[in-house]
Amino acid sequence: MSAADPVTLSLAQMSTDEHRTLNQAHAIHDRILTLDTHIDFAPADLTTEQNYTQRLDTQFNLPNMIEGGLDGLFFVVYVGQTRETQNPEAFKAPGYERAYNAAVEKFDAVYHFTRQIASDTIELALTASEIGRINAQGKKIALIGVENGYPLGENIARVKEFYERGARYLSLTHNGHNQLADSHTGERDGWKWNGLSPLGKEVIIEMNRFGIMVDVSHMSKAAVMQAMALSEAPIIASHSAVRALCDVSRNLDDEELVALKETAGVIQIVAYDGFVKPAKSDSPERAAALAAARREFKLPEGNRLGHRGRFQAALKSLAADKRKEYDSKLVEIDRQHPGDRPASLKDFVDHIDYAVNLIGIDHVGISSDFDGGGGVEGWNDASETFNVTLELVRRGYTEEQIEKLWSGNLLRVMREAERVANER
Repeated sequence: MSAADPVTLSLAQMSTDEHRTLNQAHAIHDRILTLDTHIDFAPADLTTEQNYTQRLDTQFNLPNMIEGGLDGLFFVVYVGQTRETQNPEAFKAPGYERAYNAAVEKFDAVYHFTRQIASDTIELALTASEIGRINAQGKKIALIGVENGYPLGENIARVKEFYERGARYLSLTHNGHNQLADSHTGERDGWKWNGLSPLGKEVIIEMNRFGIMVDVSHMSKAAVMQAMALSEAPIIASHSAVRALCDVSRNLDDEELVALKETAGVIQIVAYDGFVKPAKSDSPERAAALAAARREFKLPEGNRLGHRGRFQAALKSLAADKRKEYDSKLVEIDRQHPGDRPASLKDFVDHIDYAVNLIGIDHVGISSDFDGGGGVEGWNDASETFNVTLELVRRGYTEEQIEKLWSGNLLRVMREAERVANER
């Protein structure tokens, strides 16, 4: 966040109206349930020796979560297949088995952390009703989502197994086509299935049968539309943004958003720089000045895309006078070498506004993609979560609307997925 942003003003610098807005936002943030639907993690950060009870160099950890007033999150069981997509052996038993074992390791790590390391602070929820119970007890809430159905292999029984391991949403693809569906990357590389594969269609039916929410983030448009037509339960996009504002293949266009609404689903708008604001290259002079500033203040790379947690931890460790000096340096660099600034919190909430105006307040939510490349100026880690609520208050959203955005809409979809499963 830049030094000029009002969120960073001291209380003495604020007007009476700004004080009132700040107090109103704090009151709302304290009362509502805040839930982030997409946070990546490494099993190594959920061990006995190194874990999220400590303020690790990660965007998410319990100290950051508590500081920012974030109540719950989906830990994401992500396993990629990028290196194998060019290798036919990847789509045979050994490739699938490697991915399956890596997924199981992540499932087990979440259980280890929530049930053995930090059970007094955070609890794993398996149903929508459990979320309310855990929150009422004053604990933080953990859930599990699966990003990329590749680890399912060609074994349809693994859908049930992943449900029993705690998965409550599953996205069929990531970056690259797999055995289940086409990825958004087909816009560049061409298509494999022209949407869903026959196995992918079976997987969606099984997800409906067990109550796993169908997540269309990362899928091709054809696969998204086919999934929406096939699923009996509402669809989610766990971490996507609006294509009309940032034209990248990972985002949903207006036709997809309207179709999502028709399923009674929800798009969880993601605070990922490259999906919120079109990326532009800095001039050589600006890039050199920014690099020199990072070296001068002993800050690591990663203030734009990737390694954000490490950068933010280093930034927080600066003494107050040094942080002020660094912010002033950035202002001077902006003056001397104007260029593309990273996406801001305001840019992010513009996507929320657009989606709300197009498909209604009942179909929009919030996600960060922390520790998976996510983060914008103003919401760079979980400790800054309150800033999202503050910006929503500034834009005139009511408490009821903000609660829907932060958790209410997603929980409605989760309950509906449970209902569909119970009636099958």
